Amino acid sequence: MSNSEANSATTPAPASAAASWEQHWNGAVMDTYGTPQRELVSGQGAIVTDSTGATYLDLLSGIAVNALGHGHPAIIDAVTRQLSTLGHTSNIFAHPQVIALAENIKTLIGPAAEDAKVFFCNSGAEANEAAFKIARATGKTKILAAERGFHGRTMGALALTGQPDKQEPFKPLPAGVEFYPYGDIDALRDMADESTAAIFLESIQGETGVIPAPEGFLTDVRTLCDELGILMVVDEVQAGMGRTGQWFGYQVEDIVPDVITMAKGLGGGLPIGACVALPTAQLLAKGMHGTTFGGNPVVCAAANAVIETIKAEDILANVREQSEVFATLAEHPSVTEVRGRGLMLGVVLDQPLTVDPLDYGLILNRPNPQVLRIVPPLNITAEQAHDGVEKITTMLDDNRAKQGE
Repeated sequence: MSNSEANSATTPAPASAAASWEQHWNGAVMDTYGTPQRELVSGQGAIVTDSTGATYLDLLSGIAVNALGHGHPAIIDAVTRQLSTLGHTSNIFAHPQVIALAENIKTLIGPAAEDAKVFFCNSGAEANEAAFKIARATGKTKILAAERGFHGRTMGALALTGQPDKQEPFKPLPAGVEFYPYGDIDALRDMADESTAAIFLESIQGETGVIPAPEGFLTDVRTLCDELGILMVVDEVQAGMGRTGQWFGYQVEDIVPDVITMAKGLGGGLPIGACVALPTAQLLAKGMHGTTFGGNPVVCAAANAVIETIKAEDILANVREQSEVFATLAEHPSVTEVRGRGLMLGVVLDQPLTVDPLDYGLILNRPNPQVLRIVPPLNITAEQAHDGVEKITTMLDDNRAKQGE
């Protein structure tokens, strides 16, 4: 085989027109997402380009994944060096990157995590699967999870997800999970007892429409868990890794969960998840859980670069500053509320959006028909944040005028 033949066999042909890539997608990719609206081909920082050459301001960052935006040199350098050194070991061997990352994560949690242990996997769903197993390892079977919460789409994580429409096609799901109204400590107290293994919750419910836990709720849950010997499991998959202006969303209150799950922004665009167990939750013994790709050297190198860059560039401060810029959207007549914290915001509208954000050069989405989710790269610039507000304002103006016709 010639070099040209080899290259053509391994390199995908570029899609020259929208119809071309759509036909290839529909002919080859399972229809779990429908047909995407655009084919993205490159990105730099908070700007992405599609296959027609059009550019967009990325306020979704791969659903809160690209913590440092696209093409960040620290991640590129870390991944390149590690891939050139050691690509994969499986979980049979240790390597420096996985040890460093586990220690880095413990440091982010704080002194309470001095004796914590970290399990690495590939996604938020997998991290929550590990947490589910930890709950089962208590010997108790009752688990309380929040209504409208989202913890993933694998069968165990789906059983914890309080959204009946997502669960119904796949029943029967793993048993023992009951759902409480998110934020309602009185209801939770009525449901919890000494037979309860764990209480699962997100510090901010992302997929429901960016709904933060009410003030004091996390502390009340911590107290309840301590009283009854229940594990407190906090899902920080979306709200973690600096997205709220703190390393983790639960840190808005002075508590530490027994189990913390994370993913998304941890790898800065590469697939990684982690389940952190404090001593109260270190119940998985040798051979009780595992995953082939968990703790991969290359992905761990990327995650270490993300953490080091956020620290070195004081990106948490930038998150808080640019959050204030996006909060000004509350002044628009179509906006009833801007909720959330940091750069995990939900812009609540008084009427459904009938125009397409892509037509305004914006990438964002709606977890709820009347909520715009804003989760841009954590290092988005002030200029880009103001540009985003201007574009969203124009879009909402047009939407309001259209619905007034």
